[in-house]
Amino acid sequence: MKSKIIVALAGNPNSGKSTIFNELTGARQHVGNYPGVTVERKEGLCRYNGIELQVVDLPGTYSLTAYSEDELVARNFIINEKPDVVVDVIDSSNLERNLYLAVQLMELGVPLVLAFNMSDLAKARGYEIDINKLSRFFGARIVQTIGNKGTGIKELLKAIVETAENGSLNRERKEKETLTNDLSSRVSIRGARKVTLTINYGRVIEEEIAKIQSLLEADTSIANRYDTRWLAIKLLENDRDLLKEIKSPKIHKQIEKSRARIEEILGESAETAIAGARYGFISGACQEAVRSTIEIRHTISEKIDSVVTSRFLGPPIFLGLMYLVFHLTFTLGNPPMEWIENFFGWLSRTIQRWWPTGSESLLKSLLVDGVIGGVGGVIVFLPNILLLFLAISILEDSGYMARAAFIMDRLMHKIGLHGKSFIPMLIGFGCSIPAIMATRTLEDRRDRLTTMFVIPLMSCGARLPIYSLIIPAFFPQAWHAPMLWTIYTIGIVVAILVAKILRVTVLKGESVPFVMELPPYRMPTIKGVMIHMWERGWLYLKKAGTIILSISILLWAITTFPRLPAEERARFEKERLTVQAKFANDDKEKTARLTAIDNAEIEAALEYSIAGRIGRVIEPLLKPMGFDWKIGTALIGAFAAKEVFVAQLGIVYSVGEADEESETLRQKLQNSYSPLVGFCIMLFMLLSMPCMATMAVMKRESNSWKWALFQLIGLTIIAYMLTTSVYQIGQLLKIGIG
Repeated sequence: MKSKIIVALAGNPNSGKSTIFNELTGARQHVGNYPGVTVERKEGLCRYNGIELQVVDLPGTYSLTAYSEDELVARNFIINEKPDVVVDVIDSSNLERNLYLAVQLMELGVPLVLAFNMSDLAKARGYEIDINKLSRFFGARIVQTIGNKGTGIKELLKAIVETAENGSLNRERKEKETLTNDLSSRVSIRGARKVTLTINYGRVIEEEIAKIQSLLEADTSIANRYDTRWLAIKLLENDRDLLKEIKSPKIHKQIEKSRARIEEILGESAETAIAGARYGFISGACQEAVRSTIEIRHTISEKIDSVVTSRFLGPPIFLGLMYLVFHLTFTLGNPPMEWIENFFGWLSRTIQRWWPTGSESLLKSLLVDGVIGGVGGVIVFLPNILLLFLAISILEDSGYMARAAFIMDRLMHKIGLHGKSFIPMLIGFGCSIPAIMATRTLEDRRDRLTTMFVIPLMSCGARLPIYSLIIPAFFPQAWHAPMLWTIYTIGIVVAILVAKILRVTVLKGESVPFVMELPPYRMPTIKGVMIHMWERGWLYLKKAGTIILSISILLWAITTFPRLPAEERARFEKERLTVQAKFANDDKEKTARLTAIDNAEIEAALEYSIAGRIGRVIEPLLKPMGFDWKIGTALIGAFAAKEVFVAQLGIVYSVGEADEESETLRQKLQNSYSPLVGFCIMLFMLLSMPCMATMAVMKRESNSWKWALFQLIGLTIIAYMLTTSVYQIGQLLKIGIG
């Protein structure tokens, strides 16, 4: 008896696989990434009769043909890691669609258990399934489960342990044996463990399979790694990943000849013909083992879909639900965000108050401005992320998210994406960080990278303080709403253009076949929703937090060093002593003058620092946009967070800790720049480099610094080119003289 069993949990999206995983492992699970890819690796532990089961939740996939990164990861894990048991979670109410993956797993010859999930829903729809007969057809144990109620979990664990110990069905047969049935297929028992389902694909395809298989068997490096019949079929299906592993020109030539012959004789591609044969087997098995006890009428799901996916009612219902998601995420999230900000503000003040008087202040500055500021910058987004994924989990588990993708699919296809990209882009108007994390619902890596790249062009909430400062400073009241609308619209238009350009250049490629499956509506489970919500939040804290903290300390260093010379600091201190002596009896005037001196010293220190010097150095580069070194220095600070731009402007203009409501800062900006420059500031802040938190999450989700830097540099170049064009054209047309 084994002491530890490795179990791979496979299944179609929307089959209830995650619910089964949560029921099996509970809180004893963790999330990571598969090496070299962005696909999540979820693992958990459970025990049954003293045996430890390590359960790996594979990405949801419809087949083992590697169209997407998820399918490739799932297949490679099964082939390379060789789990003791593969559990295929199947939606019992949609058997023929779900059994397609089961057929491919059986062809691969893995020890298999089929979990017929949602068996209560199948029964409610009038399906009566002969489990024993289907079990014989597929050569695998079948266990009926109801994941959201925990029904059948013990039986599933028992089947897993028995399959791992004894192999698949009929281990007791000593010799290879063939079960012949009227489905033109056979189940071969190979040795003690391996059961291989062999479908008869018809004379033409079988002849071509045999030709390719004979060549593969002659290549020991291939034959030792794969079942050669299974591999021959996958090569006929034009599996791009496996084709790369075949180095022999002779085999490649035979594959092309075989594919051409199949298409010539059958009048359809090899992929279509092979898929048709598999579905034919499944259909035959279901006709033998499944019967309907009542006439199937329109289900509740279909009746709801007639409303929520209709041409006229679907979009407004979708927009209404998205508004509720925003409300939950950014309105209900504001109080806890303020609590977190207040806590870190209190912590900073407490440290400053209790710090020993007269001691070196650099360590205090590092602790308060670098470490605490950096940690606060990470944690402050946590309420938004948790609430966002709470809402997304509810919509996904209920079945509505698939409908949202369906509604927006036609529009998004016009820019080279599909409907699922719309939701992360919409979330981007609130915050780019959870929006980029929300792209995990996209199966294709090219779609996901394109969507992540353009998300920062959706004007997030952090930019609103900048608009709130600039618009009233430069434009009359009647222009406020139109200017804000213009900025938001520019972001959307540029995002569409950039997405289209990316899909025909850097991220070009064939569109991945995408089945817009509409699963039945279900009631989400509290346990499943909470687990999904928390694991995303913890992943953000663990992965992005380390990067953000590092960048925060770096930004602290370049805005702190080199420090003002001792004689300069002494000069400011002398001015303070003079003011205190001169206005000893006038507290109001003394406070005002001391504040002015403090602000002047902060401005001088910033100008003297690395950041200030960089601002001076890049000033010639910024001049074509109408910017000076002061705006350049504020741009460097804005990399920490967009809203920091306002505070940095307050420092360089000796206003102190200014916010977007500061009339003094608005007046100073108005005196220094024209409305054209004000508009260019907003345009550049909209289109340019994302904040460091977004960059960190981009690196985390793309699993590559290359894409994070490409986004950073690419968007900044786009912003520079457009802002320069707008400023120069405005100057030629004499717009905003001043």
